[in-house]
Amino acid sequence: MLTLDRISTGYGPVQVLFDFGLEVRAGEVLCLMGRNGAGKSTAMKAIMGLLPLGGGQILLDGTPISSLPAHEVPRHGIGYIPQGRRLFTEMTVAENIQIGLMARGRGAETRERVLDMFPRLRERLDQRAETLSGGEQQMLATARALCLEPKVLLLDEPTEGLQPSMIRLIRDTVERLRAEGVAIILVEQRIEAVLSIADRVAFIENGHGREVVATDRLRADRRLFEQYVGV
Repeated sequence: MLTLDRISTGYGPVQVLFDFGLEVRAGEVLCLMGRNGAGKSTAMKAIMGLLPLGGGQILLDGTPISSLPAHEVPRHGIGYIPQGRRLFTEMTVAENIQIGLMARGRGAETRERVLDMFPRLRERLDQRAETLSGGEQQMLATARALCLEPKVLLLDEPTEGLQPSMIRLIRDTVERLRAEGVAIILVEQRIEAVLSIADRVAFIENGHGREVVATDRLRADRRLFEQYVGV
C-alpha cells in the first residue's frame, strides 16, 4: 500500500532520516516507535510532502508520490493527524470538516458518516475549534482527516494528554478503519496501547530503521522496547 524506500530527509542542513525504509499494508496498523528525536514525526512529514527528500522515494500502491507538492498528497488518499492537531482554530467545527471534504471532493454522505462516528461534534458544529476541549479537538482533527475517505491514515501521538474515554474512542476508530482496509501508521509511546492495537511495530533509532516486529512477539518478549524506546 504505502512504501518508504530508503528515504533521506531533514531540516535544512540537519539530516534526520538516513536511508529509512518502511512499508504498511492495507488493513494493517503499523506502529512507529523510538526515542524522542529519533525521526518519527519527520517520517510522517516526509510522507505528506512537507519535507523534501534528499534520497529515496515514497510510493503509494506502487506509484511514486515523492515529487508531489504537499497540497496534492491528501488528494491521493493519505490522511494526516499531526501531533498537536493543527486545527483551524478560529473556524467552526463545521468549517474544519468542510475543508477536509474539499480536499478530495467529498460531499454530504461522507460528512454524515463521519459525524455519526463522532456525535459530539454534531452537537458543536457552530462552535469555534479553539473553544473545544482537548479531546474534542482530537475528535475534530480525526474527523477532518476521515473526510478524505483515506486509503492511508497517519496518526502522530493521537492519544497524548487525553482522558481514558477519549483514548478508547480513538482506539475504536482505528480498529474500525483497519477493518475497512485502511492502512494506518501510528506513532505512539504508550506500550500497552501499542500492544493492544498494532499488528506490527517498526523501531527507529537516530534516523535509521531498525527491526520490524509482530506484536505477538513483543507481548512475549519486551526487550526490544527497552532497547529502542528506553523503558
